[in-house]
Amino acid sequence: MTRLTEEFFGPPNLSLANPIAAIRKRTATSIVYCEANFGAIDGKTANGLVRHSERYEILSVIDSEKAGLDSGMVLDGKPNGIPICRDLAESLEKAVTVPDYFIFGMAPSSGMLSLHERGLVLEAISHGMNIVNGLHEFLGDDPVFKAACTVSNVEIFDVRRPPDKKDLHVFTGDIAQVTCPVIAVLGTDCAIGKRTTATILSQALNDRGVKTVMIGTGQTGLIQGARYGVALDAIPSQFCAGELEAMVISAFMNERPDVILVEGQGALSHPAFSTSSFILRGACPDGVVLQHAPGRETRCDFPGMVMPMPATEINLIETFTKTTVIGVTINHENMSDAEVSSAILNYEDELGIPATDALSRSPKRLVEMVLGAFPKLAEKLPVAA
Repeated sequence: MTRLTEEFFGPPNLSLANPIAAIRKRTATSIVYCEANFGAIDGKTANGLVRHSERYEILSVIDSEKAGLDSGMVLDGKPNGIPICRDLAESLEKAVTVPDYFIFGMAPSSGMLSLHERGLVLEAISHGMNIVNGLHEFLGDDPVFKAACTVSNVEIFDVRRPPDKKDLHVFTGDIAQVTCPVIAVLGTDCAIGKRTTATILSQALNDRGVKTVMIGTGQTGLIQGARYGVALDAIPSQFCAGELEAMVISAFMNERPDVILVEGQGALSHPAFSTSSFILRGACPDGVVLQHAPGRETRCDFPGMVMPMPATEINLIETFTKTTVIGVTINHENMSDAEVSSAILNYEDELGIPATDALSRSPKRLVEMVLGAFPKLAEKLPVAA
């Protein structure tokens, strides 16, 4: 694991007999800030934490535009008991005690705090809350924030802060030591649900008795509590493939899993992102699950850039590296349930591979997708399964 991951979340407990039960244990309370963005694309960190967090108990979300609503209802139409509050004062009022952490739950394209947000973070520090920051701006380097933390005896965790260059890895080819299937969940755009699908697939495989470890590659996965991960977009390009290779090898050697899942970033065909290429090079995946949003006409933050079709992205991925796309998963934004069902059938017919929606359909189909591509994994299933 990288120094960042161990320092932030603690080293993995390799003696645990039941790793799935262990990662479900949440030990810290938190408030997540997502003003005017909860349930939207730029609120993906908050959205992900509300759906799944191994590290934190989320007490509330701050978004004045959706105040009074249940966060689960906003995201998935199912209540989860996590309220959305109008401001920090209301969130603190609802908490029994001062939460351990204040998490900045947005991922704006600027990667920087606004003046108002700086003041809010300082206010949270004054209440005795540690800060989790997933932005490209490192708050721990700011003298104003450092002084405030000293006064309140709290810490700032800049999740995207990379290790020192002397501790970074270059690609070695030692990925060949990994003998279990490595599957990357890639996509046709950014903020399209790759991490969510990877998380659901990881849980579904583990629930079926196929020991699966997920590698986080972005700030949200790390904040959620990924035991293995690296924020690839904060690593110098020379070391990206090597850092991911080292992370996959570490997960394989320490955990001896049946499957390793790698969270994707951006899209290989997207000119604004290079992380997908590093994932394909560094992890050398044996298979790829492709996430696509049929109802999205143009790429996120790029209104003049038309979304690619799955077939063209699959061709690009399989041409770029020696791997196989084993299935398509759908982001159902802007789609009715009937349209999702129709898209699933159409993609299966057109592409000749399984398709499903990880959020609105049974996870059983995701497991079947993996078992169909790697039939030897069926030997890991309990006899009664």
